[in-house]
Amino acid sequence: MKGRVRTVTTVGAAFAAGIILGPMVTSPMVKAWAQDGGRAETYRLLNLFGDVFERVRAEYVEPINDRDAVENAINGMLTGLDPHSSYLNQRSYRDMQVQTRGEFGGLGIEVTQENGYIKVISPIDETPAARAGVKAGDLITHLNGNSVQGLTLQEAVEQMRGERGTAIKITIRREGADRPIELSLTREVIRPQVVRFRIEGNDVAYVRLTSFNEQTDVGLRRAIQTMRGQAGNSLKGIVLDLRNNPGGLLDQAVQVSDDFLEQGEIVSTRARRQEDAQRWNAKGGDIAGGLPVVVLINGGSASASEIVAGALQDHRRAIVLGTKSFGKGSVQTVMPIPGQGAIRLTTARYYTPSGRSIQGTGIEPDIEVLAQRQEATATIPREREADLRRALRNEGGVQQPTGASIPPLQLPAGLAEKVTRLPPEGTPAFDATKPETDFQLQQAMQLLRNLAAVQSPGRRASAR
Repeated sequence: MKGRVRTVTTVGAAFAAGIILGPMVTSPMVKAWAQDGGRAETYRLLNLFGDVFERVRAEYVEPINDRDAVENAINGMLTGLDPHSSYLNQRSYRDMQVQTRGEFGGLGIEVTQENGYIKVISPIDETPAARAGVKAGDLITHLNGNSVQGLTLQEAVEQMRGERGTAIKITIRREGADRPIELSLTREVIRPQVVRFRIEGNDVAYVRLTSFNEQTDVGLRRAIQTMRGQAGNSLKGIVLDLRNNPGGLLDQAVQVSDDFLEQGEIVSTRARRQEDAQRWNAKGGDIAGGLPVVVLINGGSASASEIVAGALQDHRRAIVLGTKSFGKGSVQTVMPIPGQGAIRLTTARYYTPSGRSIQGTGIEPDIEVLAQRQEATATIPREREADLRRALRNEGGVQQPTGASIPPLQLPAGLAEKVTRLPPEGTPAFDATKPETDFQLQQAMQLLRNLAAVQSPGRRASAR
């Protein structure tokens, strides 16, 4: 697609957009196809589409919106290909750009909808909303004096977003307050926190990546630098938490993998045409300074998350711990259509350094550790890529979970056996605010500490 359109590649029919629909009028592209004897059937099918469209316009029980009908038809064509191709109208395309950029003008609150009102899930630290005293659980009832009743969540969010420096008045209802609270806020540039980090027990650096947008790699580097500065030589290792990370930008997955690798392939993609195949290699420089790394994954780790886990696993730079990942091994390219939004089209499959396609299979952890005892006896397993309708086939790569080019995981004798794979009876229920209840995290940290205890002085600390 290079050189033809400006694209964004994510690890997430164009011709119809140029048609003036109707039985008697066709676009230049369709006329060209009509002159090509090999495309005669395509031309007839396009005329069929135009005929059906005109009949719907004329005979449907209520008047239809032409744009909605055409966009629905385009989206139907794309979603009929696979679960990840789709049409993005102008608003959806704008929203996608905001998400991938990782910053927008707004107030700094995470919201949902409840009983017609906008409910605050959480204010983001150091934002206008947090400084004004907005609290979790507050109900936003009015924006600039107008009720939010009747607005969709998306419409309300769009009203709260805006140019940096512009003002908005919000009215909130708070439990226990005698009267509504009115606040005047000035919008600022908001950067959602996609990288969260902390030092656990004074000796383990914990980093959680919630998605892969334009801020992910910068945030990761800053987090590692901060924690190494705080803990100094006391750090025994790093936990990179990719659980429930749905993915995002391919280039960010490549950069995050490169952060921990000195050399070698990170990922490759193979498209319909052989000449469109691409390969990314590490440039060198390990931000972890050789500290051992454990990557946490689960059934919600998809796409870009799987690229990172697969690359670090294949190079034996990290121990992958948790449960099997989602299994989305396809690449989507977002192709803008001038003035009309964009299409998100599956254009390639990706392959890990050892040649594995994880499409539909997922990344198998080196050490399986369940988050809860119930997972061992669950009768309805978590939905994965292979369960989706029209999911792409797994083809063109090494089929075994561990390819021939992956060196076997070698840990000092007895270390793997010290990892508890199943939470014991009576283990406290998971609470996101209490790390001690996160069983998989606790096992990862203990593994790093055990590994550090048997490392010889001066030896490169890794999972090799």
